[in-house]
Amino acid sequence: MKIGIMSDTHDRLDAVERAIKLFNSMEVEHVLHAGDIVSPFVVPRLARLRARLTVVWGNNDGDRLLLSRRMAEHGIEPAGELAVLTLAGRRLALLHGTSEHIVRALAASGEFDAVVRGHTHEASITRTPCLVINPGEVCGYLTGRMTVAVLDLASMEAEIVEL
Repeated sequence: MKIGIMSDTHDRLDAVERAIKLFNSMEVEHVLHAGDIVSPFVVPRLARLRARLTVVWGNNDGDRLLLSRRMAEHGIEPAGELAVLTLAGRRLALLHGTSEHIVRALAASGEFDAVVRGHTHEASITRTPCLVINPGEVCGYLTGRMTVAVLDLASMEAEIVEL
């Protein structure tokens, strides 16, 4: 099972559309969004995914009530600050990652095969031995790179993909 991973879309619609097109062309089965969608007008774009979507809140997701309402209109339910998922027999934690201490604690807990986070806008994949994946930023505002990640749950191999 391949999953798509994205974070920090920050209202950049053209980049969101590129990410959706990529994930749909790769036929990923599930997409994880590690927060900072920011505005409700992004949600209809995310709804174009042909995969299931799990979203957690980021520190810039201000009007969570309106975002939640817009998501509900498209059958998307935000998971709150932390999502714990089991996909293809793998345990995953999904959070925005504003606290490095919490990210490190989740990775060191032994409970997860992978921890997916965002917030820093820096794309990275590390093994601690838990896989920690930051897809970077879809928006490209801080680093100049618009990136997502793809994770193969069978092999637990991940890659960063430029949009």
